[in-house]
Amino acid sequence: MGTSLKGRTIVMSGGSRGIGLAILTAAAREGANAVFLAKTDTPDPRLPGTVHTAVAAIEAAGGSAVAVVGDVREEADVERAVATAVDRFGGVDVCVNNASALDVRGTEELPVKRFDLMQSINSRGTFLLTRACLPYLKQSDHAHILTLSPPLNLAPRWLGAHPAYTLSKYGMTLLTLGWAAEFAEHGIAANCLWPQTLIATAAVANVLDGENLTSRSRGPEIMADAALTVLSRPPRERTGRTLLDADVLIEAGHTDLSGYGGGREPELDFFVDPPQVG
Repeated sequence: MGTSLKGRTIVMSGGSRGIGLAILTAAAREGANAVFLAKTDTPDPRLPGTVHTAVAAIEAAGGSAVAVVGDVREEADVERAVATAVDRFGGVDVCVNNASALDVRGTEELPVKRFDLMQSINSRGTFLLTRACLPYLKQSDHAHILTLSPPLNLAPRWLGAHPAYTLSKYGMTLLTLGWAAEFAEHGIAANCLWPQTLIATAAVANVLDGENLTSRSRGPEIMADAALTVLSRPPRERTGRTLLDADVLIEAGHTDLSGYGGGREPELDFFVDPPQVG
């Protein structure tokens, strides 16, 4: 049985657009507080929205929001975001590791600078934010860590596709599964959530084959609804899991996912294999 997120405080990396903003906006409809750490203070021609438009959207949905302009790679910025949540709202109930860098070039084509960027934002940023939140999560009676990272699919198809990106995302997953075990005695749930299909975001439009794939991508609302379903459950009910958004919603009784878009055959996301037939 789920509980409301009303009055709960979420700290998120990223969150000024895309899936992160969709999650914070959905949580705001339940009356949650949001503190998010993001870099976009002024408009970027390639990306929609800034921290200011995100705060406005979250507050319009019914929540309270504070944007901390900073970089998840900087320990001081991360600690400032968590301190802001504690000062403004009295604690942290939910840590969402959302910030992520994407570069799917192969090993010979990928510059070392881009390799370092993905590891430092994806795996290291997840470690920094969660570590900073932990003292306050231990004090919460509804403590959740939710990391937007994939199931550990060790099929050669995925291992060989883009090893550097895969390392950074699987690192996020391994850390989160580790925290589920490390902090089980404190009643802190730690789960990973990943989209079954591509999601229509700026990353899909800019980095991948934008127009073609966007029409076969679901909207970020499916991840938001799945995230709220996970976060509304008592922490001890489900922890140490790698979850797909569609599976979470179907298990919760939402069997018709057509309203999220993507057409009759949405494009499966990275690390997700087609269902076995027979």
